[in-house]
Amino acid sequence: MNETLQKDLNKIGELLNAAKKESLSFLNEIDKIPTSHSKMTVDYVPLSEKGIGGAKALKVFQKRLKPVIVASTGARYWGFVTGGSTPAALVGDWLSTVYDQNPQGTTGQNDISALIEIETIKLLLELLNLPNDFMGGFVTGATMSNFTCLATARQWLGKAFGRDIAKQGMTDGLKILTATPHSSAIKCLSLLGIGSQNFIRIKTIEGNREAIDIADLKRIIEEIKEPFILISSGGTVNTVDFDDFEAIAELKKKHSFWWHIDAAFGAFAACSPKFEHLLRGWESADSITVDCHKWLNVPYESAFYLVKEAHKMAQIETFQNSNAPYLGNPLDNFSYLNFLPENSRRLRALPTWFSIVAYGKNGYRDIVENSVKMAQMLGNFIEQSVDFELLAPVRLNTVCFTLKGVENQDKISPFLTKLNEGGKVFMTPTIYQNQKGIRAAFVNWRTSEKDVEIAINELKRALD
Repeated sequence: MNETLQKDLNKIGELLNAAKKESLSFLNEIDKIPTSHSKMTVDYVPLSEKGIGGAKALKVFQKRLKPVIVASTGARYWGFVTGGSTPAALVGDWLSTVYDQNPQGTTGQNDISALIEIETIKLLLELLNLPNDFMGGFVTGATMSNFTCLATARQWLGKAFGRDIAKQGMTDGLKILTATPHSSAIKCLSLLGIGSQNFIRIKTIEGNREAIDIADLKRIIEEIKEPFILISSGGTVNTVDFDDFEAIAELKKKHSFWWHIDAAFGAFAACSPKFEHLLRGWESADSITVDCHKWLNVPYESAFYLVKEAHKMAQIETFQNSNAPYLGNPLDNFSYLNFLPENSRRLRALPTWFSIVAYGKNGYRDIVENSVKMAQMLGNFIEQSVDFELLAPVRLNTVCFTLKGVENQDKISPFLTKLNEGGKVFMTPTIYQNQKGIRAAFVNWRTSEKDVEIAINELKRALD
């Protein structure tokens, strides 16, 4: 064994304790760590010949890299839709690295970690009040969840026209319908060879809405008169708007189409009796995207897909490893090797398993309802302000707002830069109905009224 590696192995306990000490230092100080840095570069240090060992590498990290690490898991990081990591999720993530399993589930050729993943999917279905006729698995994020679902949908749609796309390649005439898709769904159309511009845009409901106009959807269906894929929203990015799932479910009884719901973070509204009505009817979908490293508050690289078990063959046809005899026959036994884009991956389900087992339905109900309460608190300030105005109602956990007055549109970018450079709160820019704006997304389990008050003071400071 390499000498440096052997020394680290001999002192593995000391090394992990040092990592634990560093971790606790970060977590205990997270409220004081900046949410952004003006200097986001570090000087490059060439690779050493012998290596310096784990303990010295940690010291180098602490000196060179730690100073520019931001509190993206903290209570006032409201950019994108970034959750934190619950204590139990950290335990699960640590152990998933220590055990380092490859959860493929090929019978007789691997460990039982795939069973942990299957159990976690069942727990999530229970948490989200969904039926057991969905199959699911873990991927890196909403992009790969959308990709997995839409790749299966593409195979289903090809079969409707007598073509096996997985074997024979693309064909013209595949129709995709959507109203307010997330950028990751459009990216997936590009990755799948369908084309990022090859979709039919459905009108949205008139007024301050991003949801599908069901009347326009019906009109398009009558015009095309053939199977298609519908991408709908379970919580849009700017205003957390939901499509009318009950109306779409009724249309599905009369017409042939694959119904995909991108519910990356909006799915967790189902955890609360106050907001579960927003998802009524979604159980009729063919596939659903859900992102755990958002509102579920587990570490990054954790999302899952759900596809109706009735579409099992379309999924196997899409992702099977048919030319690898050592992996077994994809039709004989369940294996994630034949249901997901990746062959090799870590046990991503474990942080989620730990967190939902640790905190249960009540824990996630409280996280969801607190996030909405904090969003409404900021929204109330914006509504009453003479300097800001809401671009849309605060429907759930995202506040979309701007500087008041058309004449201030060009001031949005410098204002946001000044706000974020303060390092106490982080928000991101957006454009909504042709107006420049700012988004604050509340999903972190730590966020409190004190954090909102700090953010409000920062908004006032950035005006000066």
